[in-house]
Amino acid sequence: MDWWQVALGVVGGLLLVYVVLLGLLWQYARTHPDTVQARDALRLIPDLLRLLRSLAADPTVPRRSRVGLVLLLAYLLMPFDLVPDMIPVIGYADDVVVVALVLRAVVRAAGPDALARHWSGTPQGLAVVARLAGIAAPSGA
Repeated sequence: MDWWQVALGVVGGLLLVYVVLLGLLWQYARTHPDTVQARDALRLIPDLLRLLRSLAADPTVPRRSRVGLVLLLAYLLMPFDLVPDMIPVIGYADDVVVVALVLRAVVRAAGPDALARHWSGTPQGLAVVARLAGIAAPSGA
């Protein structure tokens, strides 16, 4: 087998995985529209970035979760998206879905008190982030 056949197979496999992930993201965005509204998520971006950075720097948060948070911050700060914004619905929803999935994993590992402890925004914003993370809103939010 020539090198170009191997390269073509690898590229084809990666393309297939990408298409399957796009399909899963599309399905998630269609079946979970009430998780958080895009308008609410846009208002929370500065507080959410501070939360992610603060959780990533907290030594009480498990190392695996902190690595996931650093990778999430890198993904969010990339100048391009893995799913282009010109694709309807999932083009803009991909960041929200990725943040929600990582936050859910971090909250499961670190506990909801870590989320409340590191939140610097409004109580209403914390309620939206708690909903995004898949937990009940902390009391007082």
